[in-house]
Amino acid sequence: MTLKERYKKTIEYFEENMPVAETELDYIDPFSLIVAVILSAQCTDKRVNMITPGLLEKFPDAIAMSRAEPEDIFPYIKSCSYPNNKARHLSGMARMLCSEFGGKVPADPELLRMLPGVGRKTANVVASVAFKKPVIAVDTHVFRVSNRIGLARNARTPLDVEIQLAENIPERLMSKAHHWLILHGRYICRARKPLCNECGLTVVCKYYMARNRKK
Repeated sequence: MTLKERYKKTIEYFEENMPVAETELDYIDPFSLIVAVILSAQCTDKRVNMITPGLLEKFPDAIAMSRAEPEDIFPYIKSCSYPNNKARHLSGMARMLCSEFGGKVPADPELLRMLPGVGRKTANVVASVAFKKPVIAVDTHVFRVSNRIGLARNARTPLDVEIQLAENIPERLMSKAHHWLILHGRYICRARKPLCNECGLTVVCKYYMARNRKK
């Protein structure tokens, strides 16, 4: 099977079986999304969705959050992972939004990456989800699934995977493809015990084929 055929069959499968694919983070606008994505690093979406209502009620926009010190933010996010670092990032992010971007979240991924606590993955998530930019974010799920299926070849870093996915997925589908791969990795192609018996992609999956050859 060629790489082109593997992508074609994978996309066809997801379009048929997961026509609606969206983030599981709750948000109402670009600011609430960037806050949620920063909090989601090494933390479950379920936990983040429990935290953000109280946090955003107290600090509903960049202006309000920019006036807060990290220690003001900490009590609202202390149940998530690395709350001290994230409190500093949120405070710094909001202040830079106000000082450099008029309090508005920029749509450009390169500008987003200027913000404290915003790396390439977070920037691409915000640009893709909030602004429908044709970029694809690579988290641990996307990295694992792409390598297992064979959508990425010899990819050792998230950037390697991002480049290969961007070269082979139509721009119109990039935002949705990000969620296809995340959700597939979260619920089917799990890290420790992938549910291959429930997966509809075994006919194209290099991991599945290799594992079954060994039996």
